[in-house]
Amino acid sequence: MQTWALFLDAYRELNARKLFWITLVLSGVVVAAFAAVGLNERGLTILWWQLELPLNTTVISEEVFYKSLFVNLGIGFWLAWLATILALVSTASVFPEMITSGSIDLLLSKPLGRWRLFLTKYATGLLFVTLQVAVFCTTSFLVIGWRGNAWEPAIFLGIPIVVVFYSYLFSICVLLGLITRSTIASLLLTLLIWVLVFAVHGTESGLLMARINADMNVESLERDLHRIDEFREAAEAEDRPLPAWIRGLDQEREAARTSRDRWRLAHRIAYGVKTAMPKTSETIALLERWMISLAELPDREGEEEPPATGALLSQPSQRVDPQELNMRLAERIRARSVWWVLGTSLAFEAVVLALACWIFTRRDY
Repeated sequence: MQTWALFLDAYRELNARKLFWITLVLSGVVVAAFAAVGLNERGLTILWWQLELPLNTTVISEEVFYKSLFVNLGIGFWLAWLATILALVSTASVFPEMITSGSIDLLLSKPLGRWRLFLTKYATGLLFVTLQVAVFCTTSFLVIGWRGNAWEPAIFLGIPIVVVFYSYLFSICVLLGLITRSTIASLLLTLLIWVLVFAVHGTESGLLMARINADMNVESLERDLHRIDEFREAAEAEDRPLPAWIRGLDQEREAARTSRDRWRLAHRIAYGVKTAMPKTSETIALLERWMISLAELPDREGEEEPPATGALLSQPSQRVDPQELNMRLAERIRARSVWWVLGTSLAFEAVVLALACWIFTRRDY
């Protein structure tokens, strides 16, 4: 009963804040934008306006179109960025205000363990986001079912995914709030750490792309060398000159292998650093992985046939196909284990919360 009373009181406090209702109204605006956008064989429609665009139902189905809107705009942009910042602004003061003189004295005078008080307050902060996301996902489910004729229960996976994503940042905000005792300082430092996490994610993704590009470059060189071997042997037997670029192909392959090894090492280091940090981007991307398969996305242009051997003798082939590079990158990222994405992130959060709880229970107020 004590825990429930604390939980209810903290919820009423959050519910009384204007940002709760502002965020809820903005979520409704985003859902209304989903309902206003349509797709037909001529392109996009916005209410009664028709836009003639290459993106139409001959390229992508209405079902995938609306699911992509929900995942990329609703979850990836609105909930994972703007709504999260508003939620942090609203909940950052929970612990700094609680440990101020007078408030903490009243709470500690009750026969209630400090760890239970800490976890109850923490759960209340997560409740703010849970209610917002639940309303957003429910209305999005109805809109996507009505407009896209796709009743997708997987949409409700967005609730635990976004709450878990937010918990990474909120745990950091709680720890900083207990250390600094300042709402502004804890909020700004949390946003700074979020930017750092995003920078590490971008660095690792860029290095992964460079690594895959280097792998594909080596594969292309080895294919070319294999296909011109018989012509090279015949030319050497007849003492006929070969094009200059063919004579240097072996050296080019060795240089490409050296470059590949360097990119692999750099990526392994970045991957190790990233493993120890919360995976904010990957956590949100789980929803897209579960709702939209790569096979549902618009088909790539047909792959070109490898050039004939005679063509190789006059001109080297393109080493790396950008479309194939992007496809391999997407496949590699999607192949990462859910346990790696969530397990290591939750382990990070557990360490941060344990430290914050230890500070809260040991500090003399």
